[in-house]
Amino acid sequence: MARKKTTKWFYFSLFLIGLLIGLHVIPKRNSKKETEKIIGKPEVTVETGRLTPEILWSFGRIGEYAVSPDAQTVAYTVTYFDITENKGNAEIYLMNADGSNVRQLTHTAVSERNLIWSKDGNALYCLYQGQIHEVNLKNGKLKKISDFSKSIEAFSLSPDQSKVLYVQTVPRKKVEPQLFIDLPKTSGRIIEDLAYRHWDHWVDSDPQLFVSDFSNKITEGKNLLEGEPYQAPMRPFGGLEQTDWSPDGTKIAYTSRKKIGKAFAFSTNSDIFIYDLNTGKTENISEGMMGYDKNPSFSPDGSMIAWQSLERDGYEADQYRLFTYDFNTKERVYRTENYDIDVHNLLWDKDGQAIYFIVPWHGRQNVRKIDLATNQVTQISNENADFNSLDWLGNNLIASQTLISRPSEIFEIALSGEVKQLSQVNTELLSQLQFGKVEERWIKTTDNKDMLVWVIYPYNFDPNKKYPALLFCGGGPQNMISQFWSYRWNFQLMSANEYVIVAPNRRGVPGFGKAWNEQISGDYGGQNKKDLLQAMDVISKEPFIDETRLGAAGASYGGFSVYWLAGNHNNRFKAFLAHNGIFNFEQMYTETEEMWFVNWDYGGPFWDKNNKVAQRSYAASPHLFVTKWHTPICVVHCELDYRVPISQGMGAFNVAQMLNVPSRFLYFPDENHWVLKPQNSVLWHRNYFDWFDRWLK
Repeated sequence: MARKKTTKWFYFSLFLIGLLIGLHVIPKRNSKKETEKIIGKPEVTVETGRLTPEILWSFGRIGEYAVSPDAQTVAYTVTYFDITENKGNAEIYLMNADGSNVRQLTHTAVSERNLIWSKDGNALYCLYQGQIHEVNLKNGKLKKISDFSKSIEAFSLSPDQSKVLYVQTVPRKKVEPQLFIDLPKTSGRIIEDLAYRHWDHWVDSDPQLFVSDFSNKITEGKNLLEGEPYQAPMRPFGGLEQTDWSPDGTKIAYTSRKKIGKAFAFSTNSDIFIYDLNTGKTENISEGMMGYDKNPSFSPDGSMIAWQSLERDGYEADQYRLFTYDFNTKERVYRTENYDIDVHNLLWDKDGQAIYFIVPWHGRQNVRKIDLATNQVTQISNENADFNSLDWLGNNLIASQTLISRPSEIFEIALSGEVKQLSQVNTELLSQLQFGKVEERWIKTTDNKDMLVWVIYPYNFDPNKKYPALLFCGGGPQNMISQFWSYRWNFQLMSANEYVIVAPNRRGVPGFGKAWNEQISGDYGGQNKKDLLQAMDVISKEPFIDETRLGAAGASYGGFSVYWLAGNHNNRFKAFLAHNGIFNFEQMYTETEEMWFVNWDYGGPFWDKNNKVAQRSYAASPHLFVTKWHTPICVVHCELDYRVPISQGMGAFNVAQMLNVPSRFLYFPDENHWVLKPQNSVLWHRNYFDWFDRWLK
C-alpha cells in the first residue's frame, strides 16, 4: 500500500506524484507539437456554491517553487487541467516575495517543471520536453541548452553553476539475450529473479545519476553509478531531493539501495553515498545503518551532512529520525533521539547551527527546529494546517500549505511563527464555494486511549435534519489523516453531496507517537479495526446522523479495511466501497512487488505455521469472512497497480457476485494505485456518489 512521502517537490511533491498521500497529479510529459491547444486557467462560475468533480478539476495545482538569489521574486508552477482534452499543462508564474505583482511567464502547450534560478538572477532554467531550457524572464521564451541523446527526468546545478547533475534511465541487460536473436517483434520477457516489476511499471531500466559541465550546450556526462545495476534516485517516489551538492561543488551526496532481485524485494536498506568529483571515488557514510537512509543535506560550510534515517530493515513506515555526520570527526549523531517524532524536509539554518524540518503531529504538519549544540527541538509554526515543503525566503521560511478546505498555496513563515499567504491561485474559485465545517473530535477508544477523529459536516448543514454518514478508512496503512487536500478522497466534495464524513486517526498512523504507529503491524484485524468501529459508533450517535444510513469507503489499506468490515460489521453499514484493497492475504503475499511490506506487516509468509504473528495476520484475511457478506459493495481496481494487484479486486467482486451480494466493479486498465487522468477521475467520483446515493439516500 502507499505510504505518504513528504519531499521538497511534494506531494509536489506529489507529484511524479503528489501530494501523494494521491494529493497532487502531474501529467505524463511527452514530446508534443506547440501547435496543440494550450491548457490554461478555466473560467468557472459556481451558481450553487456546491463543489462537484468537474469544479474540483478546475483548481490550479501549485507544483514547485524557487526563490530568486536576491529573495525578491518567487517562481512557481501551476497546472490546470482540461477534462475534455483529458490532460493538464503546467506553466511558470512569477510573483514578488510579498505575493504581489503576479504574472504568468510561460505560455506553452507542454509543461515546464524543475525550476532553478541562474546565479545572477537574470534567468530561470527548467525541464521542458525532457531537455534543459533557459527561460527568458522578459518574454517567457524557452531556449534549449542541453543536447542529451534521450530525455532526462530531473536536474540540479552545483552551487557555482559550473556543473549539472541529472537523472536518466539506463536499460537493463536482457536475461539470456541469445534467445532473442532474430525475434525483434517478440514481447516476451525472461525472468529469473524477483523485483521484475515495481509500482506501475516493468523494471527494464533504472534511473541513475549523471554529471556534466553546465554551459550553453550541455552534452552527455559521466554516470556516477557506471557499471552498477542500482537505482539512484529510488523508484517510485524518489527525485533529486534524494541528492545534494556540497557547497564547494566537489562532492555529490546521493541515496541508493544497492541491491537487486530478491535482495531488493525484501530489503529497505538504502544508504547515503558521497561521490567525489575530483577522485571519482564513492564513500558510504551510513554503512551499518539498516533501514531507509535518504534525503541528504549538506551544512552551509560543508563540514556536516544531515539526512532522514529509518532504523529497521524491511520496515518502510519506521520512525523518521534525524542523523548528522561530521566529515572531520567521522561521527554520526542521532539528533532526535529524545523526541518521539518523525522529521521531514530538512533545511539547514544559514549559520549551520540548527536544522528546520516538518513534523506530522496530531493531524497537522508544522515546522520545528533543532539546535545542534543542545539537540533541543522547538516549535516554529503552530497552524491548524499541513505544511508540505520548506525553503528559505530571505530571512524567513517559505512553504506550501494545504487545508481540508483549501488546496495548496505558498506561504511565508517568519522564524517567530507568524505565517502569511503569498500565492492566491485558487482564492477566486474558493470564494464561490460553500464548504462544510471541519471539526476536531477526541474520543475514547475501546482500550481507553484518546483518538483524533475529523468530522466534516454536510454542505448547507441543517442541525434539524438527519444525514447519511461515511466512515473514511485511511490507507497506508501508516498515513496520518491530517489537513490534506485530495483530488480523489476530497472530504469537501463528499460534504457537497450531503454526507457527514467521519475520518479517524486509528491505530497505525504517525503523529501520535511511535507506539501508536507501530501497533498495527501484525494486527491488521485487531485494535485498529476496533478504533474504526468505535469512531463510527460514537459519532453516529449525533442527532443529525441517521444511524440506519451508514457507509464505509477507503483505498489501499483502507480498501482492505472495507473488505474486512464487510464480514465483521454486525449490520452497522448499509453500503461499502473499496478501492485497490487487499482481499486475500495469502494471494497478496505471493503477488505484490515489494516483499518487505507484506513480510513486515503480516509478520512473515503464510506457510510458516510456527510464526504466531504471521498466522494471526492471515487469520484476519477478508476472504475468510465472505460467508457473512450481505451488504452492497462496490469494488474499484486498477490494472497497473502492482503493489495491490488487480486479482485482489477481481476476487472480491467475483465472490460478491457468487454470493448474490449487490455489487459493482469499476475497472481502470490505464491507472495505477491512484486514478490520475481527468476523465477517469470524474468517472471515479460519479460512480462513488451514484453508488452511495443508491443505498444511503
